[in-house]
Amino acid sequence: MHKVFGIKEDVPYSHRPGAYLIPLRDGNVGVVQTPKGYFFLGGGLEPGEDPVTCIRRECLEETGCAALVGPRLCSAESYSHHPVLGYFHPSQTYYLGALSEPVCAPKEPDHRLCWVALEELRGKMFVQMQNWALEQLIQRT
Repeated sequence: MHKVFGIKEDVPYSHRPGAYLIPLRDGNVGVVQTPKGYFFLGGGLEPGEDPVTCIRRECLEETGCAALVGPRLCSAESYSHHPVLGYFHPSQTYYLGALSEPVCAPKEPDHRLCWVALEELRGKMFVQMQNWALEQLIQRT
């Protein structure tokens, strides 16, 4: 399953591929809460990095937990104009998986790992694409 958000204009876009983990535990989803809101764990791929390596790196940075990356759930992309980045085209792929207990101190102190019930999280992700990905998970369960 893949979904496109926004309308692509005939302008150059800054493309940012990303990979995200949706860890499940006892009917809850692991997300990070930041001052902006809830996000799935993950982020943009570094040059030469594959999605699984990106997720593992980001999970350690954001939560201090090791990631077990499972199957791909879905993907989405968005075309928009960002106030700082200009024309922006993030593409995100979402994977199911799990997290270990903490193995190191997180590097991002403004990210707090939270385990939130699926229904309670519905519609509360900061990024529209991530709300859609959560709906794909809810429909699957």
